[in-house]
Amino acid sequence: MFLTFWSCLGRFRRLLYLSLGMSSSLVAQNDVRRDAVVEAVEKVVPTVVNIETDTIVKYRDPWESVFREFWEDYHRQQNQFSLGSGVVIDEAGYILTNEHVVRRADRIRVKFASNTNLVYEAKLVAFHGNSDLALIKIIARPGEKFRAVKFAPDDDLLLGETVLALGNPFGLGGSVSRGILSSKTRRAPKENDPLDIVNLLQTDASINPGNSGGPLVNLRGELIGINVAILKEAQGIGFAIPIRQVSDALSEIFTPEALKSLWFGARVQNGPRGSFIITSVQSGGPAERGGLKTGDLVNAVNGRTPRSVIEFNDLLIQNRDDVRLDILRQNERKTASVRLTPEVDFFNNSLIQQRTGLTLQEISAELAEQLRLLTSEGLIISSVEKNSPAAEVKLQRGMLVTAIDGKTPASLVEAAKIFHSRKKGQRVILDLIVQRRLGNFIQNSETRVPVTIR
Repeated sequence: MFLTFWSCLGRFRRLLYLSLGMSSSLVAQNDVRRDAVVEAVEKVVPTVVNIETDTIVKYRDPWESVFREFWEDYHRQQNQFSLGSGVVIDEAGYILTNEHVVRRADRIRVKFASNTNLVYEAKLVAFHGNSDLALIKIIARPGEKFRAVKFAPDDDLLLGETVLALGNPFGLGGSVSRGILSSKTRRAPKENDPLDIVNLLQTDASINPGNSGGPLVNLRGELIGINVAILKEAQGIGFAIPIRQVSDALSEIFTPEALKSLWFGARVQNGPRGSFIITSVQSGGPAERGGLKTGDLVNAVNGRTPRSVIEFNDLLIQNRDDVRLDILRQNERKTASVRLTPEVDFFNNSLIQQRTGLTLQEISAELAEQLRLLTSEGLIISSVEKNSPAAEVKLQRGMLVTAIDGKTPASLVEAAKIFHSRKKGQRVILDLIVQRRLGNFIQNSETRVPVTIR
């Protein structure tokens, strides 16, 4: 009887503890404070960072020439500091922020909202000036991974839906403000035009200056925009770069062409259900030759499923000589095989001469000094083919091409890309500087000439 009593008591205790445990779990699940906002914040805060930059500003002073006589390396400088926010978009430590947060920074430091004691150095990867976006990367320890935010689909925006603006403005921990989506992006920006207010998402969630570059998310904790500005003239009006523009910028930043000067010839963005959509295919490029078409959904690269556009392009580069893409086209599964080639093998003077009759030369510092040029930007015409479109409009050796259709070519490759993108019979506009010698002086005059593509 004694053993039976204690045995029953033990069973009662176990049932009591189990009941209390279930009750605690049930209370946590039914906590009225744990709503969709709290759950979304918990998902996103570990991806939010504070960004601190140092910029060394050198400036002249009236005594500089005097002091230089005594100290050869004399100069005066001052440090400028900037604070902003950012959001991790890839586990390798890539962070999106505003271009104006890291512009001209000599040093970038990153601190996570969820761990304010740990500070990382970071490096600038790329700017996308037209959209005020920049990409930086944490200098991490080998094998170190970071939690990344999830992207919302490009057009999954509901007017009036609850949105959250997050940031880490002073490195003291994450800050959150809540509002609604007051206005969706009104129109896409024109090519080469910077973003304007009419291109941005509008919200009444407070966006403080230090929150610039931080994420704007929906109640699923998905990134729908990058906080960019407030309207000082109004109360409670903030703006964010919409996710569609973010995706467009990343598709330009993360390409084999931009990363390794390898020609792939297609643009890729995040697609539905973990796939990647081919948004454009360049005529005559490796992607087109390999069988890719605009609208194809890529599910795997050489048998691996990429987690992001960043990893997608890494896989392309790693397998550059033999890339196998598993695609879905109009509900039919297909395979495309692509071989990446160095850009310079195709985009070169041979292509430019074929399309226009021009041969161009990049301007070195020595050449700029020899020709007494005030700038090293642009390209010099080194020869003109007889009876070519270039000869017909009187282009001559020695003229400086400063822009092609409004774009200043950074290299022969960039110039050749512009000429290649135009169809036969179309015209390109060349901005030129023409030099004329007047005795010991050189006179520079500017002109603009249309050249027909052949």
